[in-house]
Amino acid sequence: MTLAVMLQGTASDVGKSVLVAGLCRIFHQDGLRTAPFKSQNMALNSGITPDGKEMGRAQIFQAEAAGIAPDVRMNPILLKPTSDRQAQVVLMGQVATSMDAVSYHQYKPRLREQILAVYQSLAGEYEALVLEGAGSPAEINLRDRDIVNMGMAEMAQCPVILVADIDRGGVFAAIYGTLALLQPQERARVKGVIINKFRGDVALLRSGIEQIEALTGVPVLGVMPWLDVDLEDEDGVALQAGKYHRTDRRDIDIAVVHLPHIANFTDFNALAAQPDVRVRYVRDPQALADADLVILPGSKNTLGDLCWLRESGMAHAVEQARQRKVPLLGICGGYQMLGETIIDEVESGLGAQPGLGVLKTVTHFAQHKTTTQVQATLGSALPDWLADAAGLRVSGYEIHMGETRREAGCPPLLQLHKAGQAVDDGGDKRRRPGVRHLSPWPVRQRCLYPGAAQRPAPAQRAGAAGQRPGVCPL
Repeated sequence: MTLAVMLQGTASDVGKSVLVAGLCRIFHQDGLRTAPFKSQNMALNSGITPDGKEMGRAQIFQAEAAGIAPDVRMNPILLKPTSDRQAQVVLMGQVATSMDAVSYHQYKPRLREQILAVYQSLAGEYEALVLEGAGSPAEINLRDRDIVNMGMAEMAQCPVILVADIDRGGVFAAIYGTLALLQPQERARVKGVIINKFRGDVALLRSGIEQIEALTGVPVLGVMPWLDVDLEDEDGVALQAGKYHRTDRRDIDIAVVHLPHIANFTDFNALAAQPDVRVRYVRDPQALADADLVILPGSKNTLGDLCWLRESGMAHAVEQARQRKVPLLGICGGYQMLGETIIDEVESGLGAQPGLGVLKTVTHFAQHKTTTQVQATLGSALPDWLADAAGLRVSGYEIHMGETRREAGCPPLLQLHKAGQAVDDGGDKRRRPGVRHLSPWPVRQRCLYPGAAQRPAPAQRAGAAGQRPGVCPL
């Protein structure tokens, strides 16, 4: 019989994903064949499985902790918000439809059978499953159609451990309130509580732990310390909370434009991890003034975010940076925005809209979503700031709805390799917009400043900036 346990939280971002990964690792080290499972995930930062399916990054990380390859069955439903009320629904790694919140809530009961079948298939292959909930199980307005918290625990017939975040304050109220709002049969599934992200002397918690145990009848299983772990976040909550806010000056200053619907911003974590690099997520146009590199990231609402760029003044700031010869890097939706035209009759229905006009490209949104892992080689027609990386092999992935055509005079950044063959990328052919994820270690050393021992000082870089070409299409 498969062992199963589920971690649910008093709120979002309490640390469930990390603790699930930790349990997966422990069970794996104990010799149990273990897999993670989250029936429904809402995230804009997703990843691609080896067989080209899209799933939440947390479950990919958890699978790696369990010593196994990520499998889309570990996250059968992925919701990717495209606006405040609309989301793209990804089922078993492929786009199924787009729905508003009310329509999806009504649709959820039809997914229960599929979720249960997927869960049972994993249970038939593994000795232990570690399940993760979403948000809080005490969302009483969603209880009747729940498929990810207590509804999932009921389907799996597994016990629940409640995770509470003490760092944000009010941990005992969060524990008590969550348990009080559960139905008796739901509360009976909760076998313990973990207090997460604690800083200081745990002795100060003892009286509070004793009181909350007496009030709820549920034991506190442990207190986890605050861990400064550099793990990928799944959505913009971390950006809003200021997790990536840095004020210290570094040798290299990179400004990532914080689009309202920014997606897969965790691609830049490898840059932020470098000791001499500062990565800033900015919404103020003036914040681009001192940047050594400006990045337009991916977006789940390309035309909506392009409109925001213009209304906020950020588009003008990007153009000013280009005129100063500051390098621009566009990734996914950001790459599409840099082109001359975006034609969208699929997501927004707005038809042809002008881009920023930096690149000679035209993007057509398609019904089919491309999701694949790729290998590539950086080409020879690179701007000066990337010239030393010519011929470098890189790996990454594609997640996009649009297909982009380069016009004459717009050379590609790289050449893709598919099925062991180099893919011709002539200017007269459609091209999917590139590798999202450059191998971080050699690229930073060989691209940003070739030769670590000879890296120029900030003043020297500022003097040379006027000699650098500003853009290179991805």
